[in-house]
Amino acid sequence: MPASLLHSLPGLFLWASLLFVFYTYLGYPLILYLLARFKPPPPPYPEYFPAVTFMIAAYNEEEAIASKIENTLALDYPQDKLQVLVAADGSSDRTAEIVRSYESRGVELSFIPERGGKMAAITRAMSSARGEVVIISDANNYYDKQAVKVLAAPFADSTVGVTTGAKLIIEDGGNLSSSEGLYWRYESSIKRNETILGTCTIAVGEIIAIRREQFIPSAEKIINDDHYLVLDFIHRGYRIVYTPEARSFEHVSKTAMDEVVRRTRMNAGLFQTIFMSGRFLPLDRPFIVWQIISHKFFRAFVPFAMILALVSNIVLVFFQGSSSWAMSFPVGAAILTMQVVFYLMALLGNILQVGGCLGRILYLPTFLVNSNAATAKGLYSYLTNKQQHIWKRVRR
Repeated sequence: MPASLLHSLPGLFLWASLLFVFYTYLGYPLILYLLARFKPPPPPYPEYFPAVTFMIAAYNEEEAIASKIENTLALDYPQDKLQVLVAADGSSDRTAEIVRSYESRGVELSFIPERGGKMAAITRAMSSARGEVVIISDANNYYDKQAVKVLAAPFADSTVGVTTGAKLIIEDGGNLSSSEGLYWRYESSIKRNETILGTCTIAVGEIIAIRREQFIPSAEKIINDDHYLVLDFIHRGYRIVYTPEARSFEHVSKTAMDEVVRRTRMNAGLFQTIFMSGRFLPLDRPFIVWQIISHKFFRAFVPFAMILALVSNIVLVFFQGSSSWAMSFPVGAAILTMQVVFYLMALLGNILQVGGCLGRILYLPTFLVNSNAATAKGLYSYLTNKQQHIWKRVRR
């Protein structure tokens, strides 16, 4: 390798890693936004009232299940077309007992004492589902009244296989809920533009609806059921429609560490999806493949790009100390200063955990660093088989 090129490698690695992070977080959403501006948004779907099974996945949710059932029974949808079914496999508390107390109001229970994980419970409960459309929800989130109508309407189009709604965080004035709320608003804009361009590429497991007859159980033990369902339906030619008017509300994790645990599990599931993607990616539709990779898969590698950016920047500034055609020394020093300040802000955010003006300044770098740390932990958990498809829920 020529000496000049070897001398330029730190600068090249720094530029490449920074561009990767920029593209993943800002470039892809910006490209989507611009493309969507050239295509008119789809007209509103007319009202359509298929038979719906509202399936609540609940494991040891005795504190939340009664409120969740009450919220579900109050939804604005024809009651003769709404089956409420609770999948509570493995619950060892009073969850099943509480659900049975609602039998007189039409609530049904799918339960066995053995725990096989969320996807296994959903798959087993599907044999009891009667609706054309099955809405899958958790027990700790709450829908607004029109959510079922909004989720069901796009199924009048036979090309639609999945619909998903908006996840909203109930902000309690804390920095964690603020950062989570900001993240889901950011995600909402991406999913909205993806839908305009043809199909959304991700869904949230708390508010997702599928065509029952097209549900195919996975032969593998899936960590993230929503990732699996979306990729499977896309692979089979169906569209995924994001319906932001269908809203789900939930509280954020109780502490930042609980949130890291939750995100570690989610990212272990993301890496599982990536390693399984060879059979799911619709290679005959390269535009959708680009969307899937850009929207979700690239995020799995952001923490490693961040590490590469920091290491190459340190080498450039402290071990070379001179400019190259790839990057001048002053520019490299300025970027390193910004990186150090960014990580110091994240460190302070984790240590201080304060509110007010200082908390608002610190929460974004803290959130980004913690999220990417959880991604790296997720890869480790997946590769070492420490993250099973059966997971421990976090406090909220």
